[in-house]
Amino acid sequence: MNPAPNPPPVNALVIDDEPQIRRLLTISLEAGGYRVLTANSGQEGLVLAAQYRPAVILLDLGLPDVSGLTVLQRLREWTQVPVLILTVQDAEADKIAALDAGADDYVTKPFNTGELLARLRAVRRHADKARVEEPVFQSGDLVVDLVARHVTRKGQPVKLTATEYALLRLFIQHAGKVLTHRQILREVWGPTHEEHTHYLRVYLAHLREKLEKNPAAPTLLITESGVGYRLRPMLET
Repeated sequence: MNPAPNPPPVNALVIDDEPQIRRLLTISLEAGGYRVLTANSGQEGLVLAAQYRPAVILLDLGLPDVSGLTVLQRLREWTQVPVLILTVQDAEADKIAALDAGADDYVTKPFNTGELLARLRAVRRHADKARVEEPVFQSGDLVVDLVARHVTRKGQPVKLTATEYALLRLFIQHAGKVLTHRQILREVWGPTHEEHTHYLRVYLAHLREKLEKNPAAPTLLITESGVGYRLRPMLET
């Protein structure tokens, strides 16, 4: 009787600018059954994350090009992959900022390899089992590359303001689901603007002008009367 095959190795992406740390983590993770990818900058890490879809990411906060916090925020725009922060910055404010931005756990250098692997197992167990969002969203002739932050309609670039893009991204992250006015205002403008529904009406009108075939009769950004709005993908009937 043939033995049962071993499960395939799981990709882990290490984003750290210190060669010694990358080497140590590669050895430790490979011993733990991971197939390891490494990046020495934030931008390279974002590219590898989109290209290889690792099952877990170990992210340093102190990167040479962009901060690890920025990398984390960019990742959370399109994926819920477990992220373990690994850094020498042990101030409480740094830890809170990383966790608030979507980190799953936080380990301070120097670290114990056994504890690190245990924490990785834990964050993977506790990770949201929902489908990871694809980095490219398409609905009809609208295409949104959430990694490059590039929007096209009928193959032509659509220029959005930062607020318009943040609003569209939020709808895409919750495609098909109704978002209340307060939810949208809180996520895009902040908790102090939950009553400012006129902001939302103005920006929804701008988005519809740019994205809808007929803004007066929208088929993508749908009004749920008295409640809020939702993005209706073309596949929905």
